[in-house]
Amino acid sequence: MAQIDEQPAAHRPDAVPRGHGLRLDHWDPDSPDHAEAWLRGRTDLEFLRWNTPLQPDIDLAGARTALLRQREQAATGGCAPFRIADAESGTTLGHIGINMIDRVSRSARVGYWVLPAERGRRVATRALALAARWTFAELGLYRLELGHALGHEASCRIARACGFPYEGTLRGAMFEAGRPNAFRDAHLHARLASDPDPALG
Repeated sequence: MAQIDEQPAAHRPDAVPRGHGLRLDHWDPDSPDHAEAWLRGRTDLEFLRWNTPLQPDIDLAGARTALLRQREQAATGGCAPFRIADAESGTTLGHIGINMIDRVSRSARVGYWVLPAERGRRVATRALALAARWTFAELGLYRLELGHALGHEASCRIARACGFPYEGTLRGAMFEAGRPNAFRDAHLHARLASDPDPALG
């Protein structure tokens, strides 16, 4: 058993988790297709209903800048962003990221979105299960949190299906939709490395 002062090893930047018909690949800021998919996902009205980015992406140049910034942050070990791709075709389905990685507390927070055309195929559920398994095995973390705006029932179902039980409501923990000067409550879910791996069925 690891001692409390031991630090988990840094993750391999070239690691590509695979499973559940998916692969969690890397975003390429130089790829027009990747930039277009990123922009499409981040400007989708359903995405913006539940998320308020601090730096909105409004065009392809902004999307490329966001992907470059994300790659730089990943290089420092603060996050691990992944492009959700179909395992066979490589088609982009969405995004999932392990964020706010804290190697002292061995914790992080996961966030994700799925492109509009790919919804209804359990992409988020499969990607979350795969990303959680990778996080515990590769990053050596112990706790992975998931937060979503109150009322986002789809995210609640996905979290529970992937072994992230509801832990409580956080008051004023997220921006209101499109309003970074106003706040709304959020549900907190979390999964521990010691929790059983759920059967997705």
